[in-house]
Amino acid sequence: MAKIIGNALPNIPWQDKPEGCIDPVWRYSENPIITRNAVPGARSVLNSAAVPYGDGFIGVFRVDSLAMIPGLHVGRSKDGIHWEIEPNQINLVCEDKETANFTYGFDPRVTFIEDRYYVMWCNVIAGVGSTVGLAYTFDFETFYQLPNAYPLYNRNAVLFPKKIDGKFGMLNRPTSGGHCTNGCICYSESPDMIYWGKHRHVMNPTSGWQGTKIGAGPIPIETDEGWLVFYHGVTQMASGMMYSMGGAILDKDQPWKVLYRTKGMIMGPEALYERTGDCSNVVFPCAALTDSETGRIAIYYGAADTVVGLCFCEVNEIVDFIKKNS
Repeated sequence: MAKIIGNALPNIPWQDKPEGCIDPVWRYSENPIITRNAVPGARSVLNSAAVPYGDGFIGVFRVDSLAMIPGLHVGRSKDGIHWEIEPNQINLVCEDKETANFTYGFDPRVTFIEDRYYVMWCNVIAGVGSTVGLAYTFDFETFYQLPNAYPLYNRNAVLFPKKIDGKFGMLNRPTSGGHCTNGCICYSESPDMIYWGKHRHVMNPTSGWQGTKIGAGPIPIETDEGWLVFYHGVTQMASGMMYSMGGAILDKDQPWKVLYRTKGMIMGPEALYERTGDCSNVVFPCAALTDSETGRIAIYYGAADTVVGLCFCEVNEIVDFIKKNS
């Protein structure tokens, strides 16, 4: 029986598996939970991150304006389902704009490490390209921007929620540029969240649903079986790219080593709000809440690059599924 190593979260958003469902992951029946109507002047609210905070939840949300410019906004919730998102973008305090230059950002992830919350996002530098932006906050009011983690091009960065052998660890996806094809997942480490090195390869695209590119999703979840990682895989269809969700288990002490990895997707675009939108056929996992007492996991994902959906799984079932279908 796989177990989550971490804190209890008795108020985790949850809905029991529907009767007759044979899939390891199931959707919230009231999806999508967040639409463009959550923010005045928004075209869409999508690929976003949420974490426990106080007696509720907080997060950083990607909000695309009517001009189709993405921005990072703080959102708050009492139950993890109904969210209030601030209309203004987050306030980034930056001491060195030469090494932390910022034009706009999207697809954030958030993790708590030691005494603060770190935010990672795809940081776009106008006229140049994209890299990994980093910032930290104590109160979700002021965000202190750190130097960009890598040179161009890199994205889909996800920090581990604890240090590995005394170092910060990060999954990331270096690419050759542009919208990136054949992107693989790599592991990098840092003593101070500024200098990143010892880059190691983790896994490549393979075939089928994850044959074009892959990228890390929510913050890795520590279990007694290893690090549980949800990731997105992309394949090129006649109508365009299709994004689906897969799962992997990484070695606890050497997380660049893959122990198990799903051959098939664990959830792909199926519902109407996943099939139709600004970018059709997209399931893009970005955040996960966990309850160590019950083994429950709630996953937030972007659907069709337009809205935010919520789905659920149970740690023992999902780990067992990944191992049996590796």
